Amino acid sequence: MKQHPIKVVRIIARMNIGGPALHVTFLTAGLEPKGFKTVLVSGVENPGEGSLKDWARTRGVEPIVIPEIVGEASFRFRDVKAILKAYHLIRKERPLIVHTHTAKAGFVGRIAARLAGVPLVVHTYHGHVLQGYYSPLKTWLLRRMEQALALFTDRLVAVSERIRQDLVNYGVAPRGKIVVIPLGLELEQFRELEGYRGKLREELGIGEKAPLIGIVGRLAPIKNHRLFLETAALVSAEIPQARFIVVGDGLLRPELERYAAQLGLNGRLFFLGWRRDLPHIYADLDALVVSSKNEGTPVSAIEAMASGLPVVATKVGGLPDLIEDGKTGILVEPGSAEAMAQALVELLRNPRMAEQIGRLAQARVLERYTTQRLLQDVEDLYLELLSQKGLI
Repeated sequence: MKQHPIKVVRIIARMNIGGPALHVTFLTAGLEPKGFKTVLVSGVENPGEGSLKDWARTRGVEPIVIPEIVGEASFRFRDVKAILKAYHLIRKERPLIVHTHTAKAGFVGRIAARLAGVPLVVHTYHGHVLQGYYSPLKTWLLRRMEQALALFTDRLVAVSERIRQDLVNYGVAPRGKIVVIPLGLELEQFRELEGYRGKLREELGIGEKAPLIGIVGRLAPIKNHRLFLETAALVSAEIPQARFIVVGDGLLRPELERYAAQLGLNGRLFFLGWRRDLPHIYADLDALVVSSKNEGTPVSAIEAMASGLPVVATKVGGLPDLIEDGKTGILVEPGSAEAMAQALVELLRNPRMAEQIGRLAQARVLERYTTQRLLQDVEDLYLELLSQKGLI
């Protein structure tokens, strides 16, 4: 293996700001010293999502863009063109492995890989849209499509145990075909934040004693920022000096800004857009919120936990695998602004409890969610599957 690098074509629907794009960049750059030569293929980002392509280039990763790969749950003629382009690229590269990430890339890439005769096909579920996103009919069709795609996939990867169980429950594949490989991130930058404290508050004109609560992520319906805004209004009624920030952007921003104004949050809540200085953000927060209707494993929660922050999150998707309720964070029922506000008020009024939760959360993620562990897990998976097929 060391004499001849193992060729991998890795395909993702888009390099928007978020966990999947970080994940594929870490894998593409990090597996090269381990004997894997990776070609990263991406579609295009949706408006307002932000892009990590420039950041990937700083890591020596230059994605090949197939513009017909568009991350939406629909079938159009451009998908046929995307499959054909992916097929020709795969035939040119002749990889031993095609590894796809996210739903549309999984659809396009797995079909193209099998048409091209690739020996080993792997797909990672960073989350799923198999519940709560679409109508019952469309959800049923998506589940059957994933079930069909799984038949010609050698191994499925889930980023959390909860996602694996969902895939089994929805009939996508038997449990034995799915392996759990959690996210791995560069978390050392969040371990010590003392030198960053006060800078964000100074920028926004927020006093050092005012509680500051934030949410980080793209402004998309599934993230349910309306719940965060409603929670902020309830917390403000209990703790008038509390302030709130929304980090991220998207097409929903104008609507959310109007809703915040309707809730009386002007002067209390700040929309900051995308920020690259996340250590500065986490350094000045007292708590982070994840208000999503569904999730894989949110990067913002892992980063906040690595920063020693308590996280209050909805009990959905992979969050219960990340957060032990009451010990390394607080989980609340999805959709309940009252429950989320109550949890935040309790944290803000009990600094000792908040500090203990933050300390335990930091220890947990710094142990379990590193890039080193991610790279080792994926290398082990590839070598196991290649060995089973007699390819190494």
